[in-house]
Amino acid sequence: MELARLAFLAGERVDVQAIAAKLRLSRASVYRWFGSRDGVLGAVLAGEFENLIERADARRRASGAQRILDVLYRVNRWMAGNEPFRRYFENEPIAGLRILTTGDGPVQPRVVAAVEALIARTEEQDDYRPPLERSLLAYTLVRLAEAFLYSDNVTGLRGDVDRLRQVQAALLGLTPEGEDIRASRHSLESA
Repeated sequence: MELARLAFLAGERVDVQAIAAKLRLSRASVYRWFGSRDGVLGAVLAGEFENLIERADARRRASGAQRILDVLYRVNRWMAGNEPFRRYFENEPIAGLRILTTGDGPVQPRVVAAVEALIARTEEQDDYRPPLERSLLAYTLVRLAEAFLYSDNVTGLRGDVDRLRQVQAALLGLTPEGEDIRASRHSLESA
């Protein structure tokens, strides 16, 4: 897996046959483990997302909904500015979308699970109360990121991580400035 990861991050085409040869394995063995080249790429991409979320959460300074928003913003910024990802989508746009954004694909379920775990940690450690059921919130946050990062070239939203952050903030119950909407409403009502 590390050879595939290094090839991908170097912006090279992930060649399963070359990787198998370097590991002195048959190509059939690699395909047995991962199913296809898409499976290999999916495992690499899902692992990268999981690592990015963990690293961003380890560097967090905020708590509650702001913590989740900050972690996702870091990950989204990295995705939008990452040259190997951009090159991959330029060279293999159909396969890239299929691998990353399908619910039964190798990436999306793992990314949703990683975001759901982030929400669960935030609930436990920060006493955060999400505005939606945890699994629905995680799924929606991930699908929004997919739309802004990969899919929506027509509306000019593709790669617009700042606007994505605004939408994710609203979904998390925060104003665009990062203030808790519920606290803001409570302040207005008591005034």
